[in-house]
Amino acid sequence: MGCGSSTPVQTVSAPPATPAGGSGNIGGGDADPSYRDRDSATSFVNKSSKTSIAESRQIDSELERARNEDLHKIKMLLLGAGESGKSTIFKQMRLLYGNANRSDEDLKMYGVVARSNIVVAMRKLVTHLGDLGLEEELDRESKNNASIADNSMTCREAYDELRAYLVDNSGTASAQDPGTANGDSGVGENGGKTDWVGNSPRAGLAANNDAKLFLAHYKAMEVLWKSQTIKQVWVKRSAVNVIDSHKDYLNDIARIASPDYKPTTQDILIARVRTTQVVMEKYRIDGIDFEVYDVGGQRSERRKWIDCFDSVTAVIFVAALSEYDQSLAEAKRTNRMVEALELFRSVCNNRAFANTSIILFLNKKDIFMEKIQYSDIAAQRPFCDYAGPTKDSDHGVLYFIQKFKDCLIDDEFNDSFIHVTCATDTNNMEFVLESTRTIIMTDNLKRSGFLGAD
Repeated sequence: MGCGSSTPVQTVSAPPATPAGGSGNIGGGDADPSYRDRDSATSFVNKSSKTSIAESRQIDSELERARNEDLHKIKMLLLGAGESGKSTIFKQMRLLYGNANRSDEDLKMYGVVARSNIVVAMRKLVTHLGDLGLEEELDRESKNNASIADNSMTCREAYDELRAYLVDNSGTASAQDPGTANGDSGVGENGGKTDWVGNSPRAGLAANNDAKLFLAHYKAMEVLWKSQTIKQVWVKRSAVNVIDSHKDYLNDIARIASPDYKPTTQDILIARVRTTQVVMEKYRIDGIDFEVYDVGGQRSERRKWIDCFDSVTAVIFVAALSEYDQSLAEAKRTNRMVEALELFRSVCNNRAFANTSIILFLNKKDIFMEKIQYSDIAAQRPFCDYAGPTKDSDHGVLYFIQKFKDCLIDDEFNDSFIHVTCATDTNNMEFVLESTRTIIMTDNLKRSGFLGAD
C-alpha cells in the first residue's frame, strides 16, 4: 500500500460448511423456502417467455400468409345501374366456376320469383293496354276469334279478369280468388295436386302473394298473352319498363304453372330479384382465388358501394344497350342509358379506382338487336346526334361504345376492355368471362411491376 491514510479492510465471514450429504442448513432440515420459490419463479418466467415468443411467431406467420394470399387474390366488383344484368352475370359466374347445383330451398325460391315476375309483367302490360286505348281492338279480336287458347274464355274476358284481380283489385272472392282457390292459404295446392314450389319465405311476402295470384289466374294470362292485341302492347313495353327477358316466362306459362314445376337454369338466370345488399361469392380458378361482389344498382342502394371499394383489383361495369329508350323506375324523367353513362363516368374517374382495371360490359345485345328494328336511337332526345342508319345494330353498338369512351378523362381505356354481351347466354358469357379474366390477370401483373407496360 502507499503512504498516507489507510483504508480499513472489511472482514467477510464465510458461510457455514455444508455437511456431507446435508441439505445446506445446520439443522439438517429442508432448504430455505425463499431459494426454492425464487428458482420456481425463474423457471416459470422462462417457460412463459418461450411460449409468448412462439405464439408471437405463429401470429406473425399467419399474418404474413394472409398478406400473401391477399396479394394474390383477385377482388372483382360488379357495378352498374339497376336492371342492367349484373346479377345475371353473377349467377353465370357461379354456374361456370362455382357450385352449379342448387338446393331445393333455392329452387323453390326461384319458382316463386318466376311466377311473381310473370304477374308483375302482366300487370304492367294490362295497365298499358288500357292506357293505349286498345280495349276496343281487343273486343274486335274476341269477336273474330271466339277463343285463342281456351274454349271457355275470350281474350277480352281474360283481360277483364286480369284487370280486376291484378290491377284494380276489384275482383271478388270466388273459385278463382287466391284466397279460396287452394284451401286456407292458397299455397301448396295446385289444381288439387300438391304444388312442389309452394311458398318460400326467402322470396318475400310480395313475391309469394303474386305467386298465389299467378296460380289463380294463369289461364287468363295464357289466353291474353296469345292475343294479337297484347303483341302491340309488347312492342311498346319500354314505356312501362317490362323486363325484356321475361318474354321467355310468358311463352311458357303452362309449364311454370304445373304442380311439378322446378325452375331450369335458364329460369334462374332470367329471374328478377332486386339486389338490396352486397352479395359475395368466392371461386378458385386455375389456382387463383377470386372474390366477386354484386351490389344493388338502384340509386338508393349505391351508398353501400363505398364499403366494397377497398383493395379492388377489377371493376366490371355493366350497362344495358337495350335501355336507350327507357326511363328509370325511380326517376321517370331520367333516361336509363344517360344514367348509365353518368355512373360510368363517376366510376372511371373515381380516385379509389386509380389503380384498378375497369371492364365495360354492354349487355342485352340480343334485345338491342330486336328493339332497334322498331325503336329509332335518334328519336330519343339524349341521342338525337346519332347519324347512323336506322335499324342497324352494328352502327348502334359503335355509337354507344363511343359515348362510353367519351366519359373518360384519359384514353387508356382500349377496346380489349369492352365486351358486347348477352348475360343470359351461357356460351357467350363463358367466352367473355374467360377473356375478362385474362385481361384482369395481365393488367394486375403490369400494375404490380411483374410485367413491363406496353
